[in-house]
Amino acid sequence: MTELMRGCPVSHTEYGDDSALYEHYALLDAERESARFHYNATRPRGFWMVQRYEDVLEGFQKHAEWTTRARSALNPEAGIALLPQDLNGQEHAKLRRVLNPFFSPAAVKRMEALAHERCVELVEEVKPKGGCDFVAEFAIRYPTDLFLALLGLPMSDGEFFLPWSETLFAGFFGGDPEAAAAAKREILEYFDAAVNERRAAPRDPKLDMVSRLVEARIDGEPLAQDDILTICMTLMLAGLDTTRSALGFIFTHLARHEQDRQRIIDEPEVVPAAVEEFLRLYPLVFQAGREVQDPGEFHGLELEKGDVVWLGIASANRDPRKYPEPDKFVIGRKGVNQNLAFGAGPHRCLGMHLARLELAVVLREWHARIPDYRIAPGVPLTERGGQLTMPNLPLEWTV
Repeated sequence: MTELMRGCPVSHTEYGDDSALYEHYALLDAERESARFHYNATRPRGFWMVQRYEDVLEGFQKHAEWTTRARSALNPEAGIALLPQDLNGQEHAKLRRVLNPFFSPAAVKRMEALAHERCVELVEEVKPKGGCDFVAEFAIRYPTDLFLALLGLPMSDGEFFLPWSETLFAGFFGGDPEAAAAAKREILEYFDAAVNERRAAPRDPKLDMVSRLVEARIDGEPLAQDDILTICMTLMLAGLDTTRSALGFIFTHLARHEQDRQRIIDEPEVVPAAVEEFLRLYPLVFQAGREVQDPGEFHGLELEKGDVVWLGIASANRDPRKYPEPDKFVIGRKGVNQNLAFGAGPHRCLGMHLARLELAVVLREWHARIPDYRIAPGVPLTERGGQLTMPNLPLEWTV
């Protein structure tokens, strides 16, 4: 690569494009190994790619100098507000303290029975069919139902809520912008009605998140209605697409690797370790963006105020300097719980404990009921760019 930007190789790789399955990982691995840093010139605001594990981890810790003013290097001017992600410093910490009790290990433990119950219902629904599009018929329905339960809303509302959320997700990645805008309005109206209902008839704020948001105070002031709606929208955007995506990649792997699947069936006690290795091996949010607040130098890379930095989560998780033979799935891998699938530092994913629970429950309950399955032949498997997900995954099994 002959082009240079401030002495750094220039990349013209477009990471927003859809591709064949696993192609993004191959491109990221190649760039990480060809140079420590790259400057990517595919956007009007180009970005500096930080790609190796130790550098990415350090970048996540530079939260005062590199802020979330640019949450995504691919879309640094993202128009939709997200809370608490858009906040930094003490503002961010104060709002996280309001939300943290609902996402702590203890709070997630309280949801465990419901998580198992709903998972079993959905598996039993598809089991007699002998096959399904795993992504559409299971992997998105399950986290949607649990999300509604987490907020204290009826899981039955998933029947109309799910199409709205799917239309909104599609709008972020090349879908119909007018349809996405209409879906966003529907979702916000739905949350607005739920918040107003809690204002009129509050529930226990220790168990009901919407009530918690209504009664919460920061520096003595209640949260604005619009901020509460933004928080609800953010939790939806952060939790549904990512869990669906993780399940798609995990079940593709297990359908293709019978030995790994059999171990999960025979030794369900390894499921938590398997989940962690899947998170390392198949990170779906493959980058996080940051904006540089003051000029400075990062291991020889000269950065200016306003520069956009790409923190390469997928590149870091598959860095052989940290994880030997990173393309292999290894249950019990040394240091696997240090993976960066959920980021690091103060902006680390709020819902990481819930995500781990959901994935572990599905691995246990699905394989207890449908242990043998295969990918239906003749359907090409692809992945969406920007933030990885599989549009479909046709599975079949013998009834």
